[in-house]
Amino acid sequence: MKKHLLFLLLTLVLSKVTAQNKTDDLDLKTSLISPEKIINISEGHYLIDFGKAFFGTVEITSKRAQNDSLICHLGEKLETINTIDKKPEGTIRYQKVVLQNLTANKPTTLQLKPDKRNTGPAAIKLPEHIGVIMPFRYLEIENLKIPIEALNISQKAVHYKFNDDASYFSSSNKIMDSIWQLCKHTIKATSFMGYYVDGDRERIPYEADAYINQLSHYSVDNEYTMARRTNAYFIENPTWPTEWLLHTVLMFYTDYMYTGDVAPLKEHYENLKLKTLMDLERTDGLISSKSPNLNEDLILRLGFKKADTKIKDIIDWPPAQKDTGWKLATAEGERDGYDIVPVNTVVNAFYYYNLKLMAEIATTINKPEDAIFFRNKANKVKKAINTKLFNHSKGYYLDGENSTHSSLHANMLPLAFDLVPKEHIKTVTEFVKSRGMACSVYGAQYLLEGLYKHHEEKYASALITDTIGDRNWWNMIKVGATMTMEAWDMKYKPNSDWNHAWGTAPLNAITRYMWGIKPKTPGFAVAEINPKLGDLVSSKIKVPTQHGFIYAEHQKENNKTTFKITIPEGMTAEFLHPKTASKVTLNMKKVKKKSASLMLESGLHVIEVFL
Repeated sequence: MKKHLLFLLLTLVLSKVTAQNKTDDLDLKTSLISPEKIINISEGHYLIDFGKAFFGTVEITSKRAQNDSLICHLGEKLETINTIDKKPEGTIRYQKVVLQNLTANKPTTLQLKPDKRNTGPAAIKLPEHIGVIMPFRYLEIENLKIPIEALNISQKAVHYKFNDDASYFSSSNKIMDSIWQLCKHTIKATSFMGYYVDGDRERIPYEADAYINQLSHYSVDNEYTMARRTNAYFIENPTWPTEWLLHTVLMFYTDYMYTGDVAPLKEHYENLKLKTLMDLERTDGLISSKSPNLNEDLILRLGFKKADTKIKDIIDWPPAQKDTGWKLATAEGERDGYDIVPVNTVVNAFYYYNLKLMAEIATTINKPEDAIFFRNKANKVKKAINTKLFNHSKGYYLDGENSTHSSLHANMLPLAFDLVPKEHIKTVTEFVKSRGMACSVYGAQYLLEGLYKHHEEKYASALITDTIGDRNWWNMIKVGATMTMEAWDMKYKPNSDWNHAWGTAPLNAITRYMWGIKPKTPGFAVAEINPKLGDLVSSKIKVPTQHGFIYAEHQKENNKTTFKITIPEGMTAEFLHPKTASKVTLNMKKVKKKSASLMLESGLHVIEVFL
C-alpha cells in the first residue's frame, strides 16, 4: 500500500514537472530567417549577413551533396568589412563548426559547443530539444565546392512568443527611431530563455536587469507570463547586490499596474516585505548593508541558500565595478566617482521607493494598518535622506553619510523617485545635467526617468539621440551591435556582451515618459497620456495594453500641436496637456481653460494644443 501511494505521488510530481517543461517549450518559438546579404569573398568562401543577431544556430539544406568538409564560422561582430572577428573581445560571441559533408535535400543544423559558464549550475537551462544556441548575426562559409545557389541557409532563431505588430514608433528624428528599433529587437531576441536573463555570458536572472527588461517588454507587447515567471524565480533565487534586491518590489508592482492581478502580491506579500531590507534599518530610518542585523537568519529568510553565505552576504555593488583590476577607460569606472560609504544615498533612495510602493501594495490587498506603517516609514526615510544626505550649501545630494562627494547617481535616483523637495528640484536637476552621461547603461534608466519627470524632456531626448563620442546608444549601432550592449563600449567593461536588455532604457522612456503612456490605474483600466515630446516635430506610436492598443500621433506646426489618440474598448485615458497652453480643443470643441487634463473614452480623439 505504501509503495503504491509512493508510486502515485512520484507520478504526480513527475507529471507536474513534465507539464511545466511542456508549457515552457510551447512558449519558446523557432523562426527561420533568410539572409539579407550573401557576399562572395573568394572561391568557395562566402559571408552571409542575416541583418540582425538572434540566439540560435544555422540550418542548411542543399539541393546537391558535397562530399567534402564545409567550414562554418558564426559570429556577432566583423573584423573587416567581409570577415567575422574570430577573436572578439569580452563576451562577444564567435564559434567555428566543421561539417564533414552535406547531404542533398536534408536539413542540416549546425551543432554548437556549449559554453561552460552560461550552461553551468546557476544558469537557466534550455529545453533539451532546442540544443545549444548562441547569439550571432553573421555566418562565414569556407571550402564550399558546390554553387551557393544550391544552398538554402537560415538563421534558426529561438525566442519567446512575441507579437511584432503589438507596437511601433516613428518620428521626425531618425536617430531616435533607429535606437527604438534597436531596443525593440533586443527585447525579442534576448527572450530566448523564457526568463529575463542578464545576457549570454551568464544566462542568469538579476533583479536590476530584469526590471528594465520588464519595463521595455511591457512597452512593446501585452505578453506578461515571462515577467511573471521571472518575478517568481527571484522569490527563491535572489542575487546579492543590495540595490538589486531592492528591485523586487518594483517588478511585482509594475506587473500589478499593467495587469491588475493582485494574486502575485497576495502570494508573495511577506517575502516582498523582506525584500525591502527594512530589517537593516537604523533608528533614523536609513538602512545599511553593514548593519549588525544582517545575520545568517536574515540571509536565509531572504531566499539565499546556506551555501550562498560564501557570497559575503549582501553588498553595495559598485556601479560598473571599479575594483575589478581591469584597465578601464576612466579611473572611476561608471560610478562618476561615487563614494560607497556604509549609509549611502543610492541604496536609501531605493529603500524609500520600496516603502512607498509597499504602502500602495498593502492598500491594494486590504491591509490598511500595514499601509499606514509603510507610509510613515517612507516619510521618515525621506526626511532623513533630505536632512543627513543632502549638501544644503550647494543644493544637491551627497553620496552618503560623512561623504564629501556628490555623484550623478546620488542625485538622479532621488530625482527619479520623487524624493527631492520642490525647493531643491532646480539645483538637483542642474547638477544632474552638469554630469552628462556619467553613469552606466543600467543607470541611464533612472537618469532618463528623473529628467522626463521634471520637465527636462529636451535634454533627455538629446541624451537618447546623442551621436558624439561613445557614451550613447548610437555608439552601439556604430560598432555593429544589433542588440543593446552591456556597456557603452568594451573599454568601459572589458568582459561585457552585445546582448543585454538592461540597455533598452530609451524604449520604455520614450513610451512611458516622452509620450507618457502608462497605466494610471491597475490593469490599464485608465491610462495616463502625458506627452513631453520636446523638439520632435512629429511622431507616431502604438502601445499595447491588456485591453488592446493605444494609437497616438502628434504633429507640431508653429504654435499648434495636433494629437490624434485612439483608445481601445474597455478603458479610458486621462490626457494631460501643458499648463502653459493658451487654448485646447477636443474633437473641435474648446476646452475650459481651468481644465489641466482631458478624459478620453474609447475611440478616436483629435486634440489641438495652442501655446
